[in-house]
Parts: sequence; C-alpha cells; structure tokens
Amino acid sequence: MADPDRLEALLAAFDNPAIAVSGGVDSMTLASFAHRRSIACTAVHAVSPAVPEEATRRVREHAASDGWNLKIIDAREFADPDYVANPANRCFFCKTNLYGTMAEAVGGTLLSGTNLDDLDDWRPGLEAANQHGVRHPYVEADFTKQDVRALALEMGLRELSELPASPCLSSRVETGIAIDPAMLRRIDLVESELRRRHGLHTLRCRRRAGGYVLEIDAERLDGLSAAQRQSLAAEASALANEKVHLAAYRRGSAFLRGTK
Repeated sequence: MADPDRLEALLAAFDNPAIAVSGGVDSMTLASFAHRRSIACTAVHAVSPAVPEEATRRVREHAASDGWNLKIIDAREFADPDYVANPANRCFFCKTNLYGTMAEAVGGTLLSGTNLDDLDDWRPGLEAANQHGVRHPYVEADFTKQDVRALALEMGLRELSELPASPCLSSRVETGIAIDPAMLRRIDLVESELRRRHGLHTLRCRRRAGGYVLEIDAERLDGLSAAQRQSLAAEASALANEKVHLAAYRRGSAFLRGTK
C-alpha cells in the first residue's frame, strides 16, 4: 500500500484544506483519514438531484459519528445551461460549479479524492479542477484506487472499502439528452430499490434516446431465466413508470464522446 504518512504530511501542509466529499470511497476515506490524523479541515458535500440520496445519507452519518466539520452546499449546476444540455464534457461544467461554490463557501485549499487510476481516463472535471487550483492529495502521494480501499480497510471502514464505483446520476443519461431532475430521481429510485430487493452489486439504470435500460452484471444476467428477466424488467418498469429493458453492464455506456 502507498504510504499513509506521506499522505498525512501533504494534508497537514495545506492552508485551510476543504475536501470535496461526494459520498464515494475516495473522498470519504480522505475526509476520515484527515480527521483521524487530527488535521483541521472542512468536508464539503454538494446536495443536488444528481447525487444519490444514499450518498448524502452516508456522508451525514459518517460526519456525525466521527465529528467532521461538514458543510452542505448547493453547487448550482442545474442553473447552468451548459451542464443541463449534457454535452460530452458535462463534467467540466459540473466541477466548475462545484469548485466555484466551494471557494465562495469555505475558501482555503480545495482538495479532491482523485487517485492515480483516474488519470488514465478522459475526465473533463480535472480541467475544471486545474482552473480552480484544486489539489489531489492521493495523486501527489501516489495512491491508486486499490491503495485507497486498503487505507479504508486499515482504518476499520470496511463498508467504505467495499463500496462499488458509483458516478453521479447524470452519468446515467446518454450524452445529448438534457439532464432533468425528475429523470434523475426516477433513476435513483430504480437503482436503490432493486439494489435493496435483490442485492445487485453492479447496477445502472440508463436513460437512452430509445428509453430506459437497466444494466446488471453480465454473469448475473446470464444466470437469470427468461421468467426471472421478465420479472426484473417488470419491477424496474413499475418503479420508473416507464418501460425498462435489460442489458449487460458496460462501464460508461451512456457516454458518447463524439456528441457535442
């Protein structure tokens, strides 16, 4: 595992650090680590239709139990027509609004939970981070995703260490389809309910040009009988109040990079 002491030294050197906490394993572990190493910082969580209710609940519970200095904000991305239009670089506009609001709300040095593995993909949000002077402690301390999970486990945060990757709800909407809060609430309901009912670990409800698609792990899907598939699709359709089709999970399948 990467060196936690190096990570601590980095965090301790920042002026009035503020950590953007989404509710995922990376940022949650970073905030927990900073608090447990007695580093004064503010955890900032943006509440929005694009953030799953479960993620906000998780942030609030950890903040309350560990005594974080937590600030809840509205990043106001839904007031930005460039974000709502859902272009290929939607994440740039999302992060621009997030970091701009954070800077207004808390100031100091803005920190993200970006790790080394995140640098291997095209992430427009990193450009927004660069424009706002955001620092990435995991990257600077050479932490990969596996290192972050190992750190969470070392701190006794098994639940966090095992959290599956779960990007914001807007990532479920096919590029070019306008982001609508009601649509995101529907997506969140489908995913949270089916995860609760069936223990589905890999699960995405996508909104495509042709309608809603529920993606689950390919092996799990192949193991379902025709009747079971029909039943699962019917459950999803009832929750979405619209016809939902089943498909095998493909990472980022709603993202169409060539779409303006």
